[in-house]
Amino acid sequence: MARTPDQELALIERVCSGEAQLFYESISPYERRVYVAAASVLQNEADAEEATQEAFLKAFVQLYSFRRESKFSTWLIQIAVNEARTKRRKDHRFLYDSIDEKAEDEEGDYCPKDFADWRDTPSETLQRAELRTALRNAIASLVPSYREVFVMRDIQNLSIAETAGVLQISQALVKTRAFVGNFGRNFKSSRSYKTA
Repeated sequence: MARTPDQELALIERVCSGEAQLFYESISPYERRVYVAAASVLQNEADAEEATQEAFLKAFVQLYSFRRESKFSTWLIQIAVNEARTKRRKDHRFLYDSIDEKAEDEEGDYCPKDFADWRDTPSETLQRAELRTALRNAIASLVPSYREVFVMRDIQNLSIAETAGVLQISQALVKTRAFVGNFGRNFKSSRSYKTA
């Protein structure tokens, strides 16, 4: 059941006043939207789940700082996007680690690096619904800056102003990225039909 903004603020006030057990009730309507926002940045389900959990933890810790002039859902999504971007930056840092360097723990013992790939196998991925796969591939083909705008506007249904606030860019840039992203996607698909 959808809550009114006043009901939502009252619930947040109760959580801030010490009724911490109500926090899950306050975030539950937005869990999927927050996850999708993180996934749009990371393009990996496991990483998106981790970033979502971190975002909710950070939201709980910083709930007192929530400014009531924005939507609670927008605030949560912004935290998730920031967490996902931070995670993406950290993960890219390890692409350049030398595999020849010996890693040691605090006691000086050798710790081998874990190079295992824990993602789904190709057969597991193929078992997913065709429509979901096609949608994911189409979104993944967008340039990251366009993909983030697309997810915020077309999947999360955020307004231009809310999208600009979450991504910390101007409203004009949101409009441009939405237009160029759609144009580029349509242009690619029209070229593939002509060459087929």
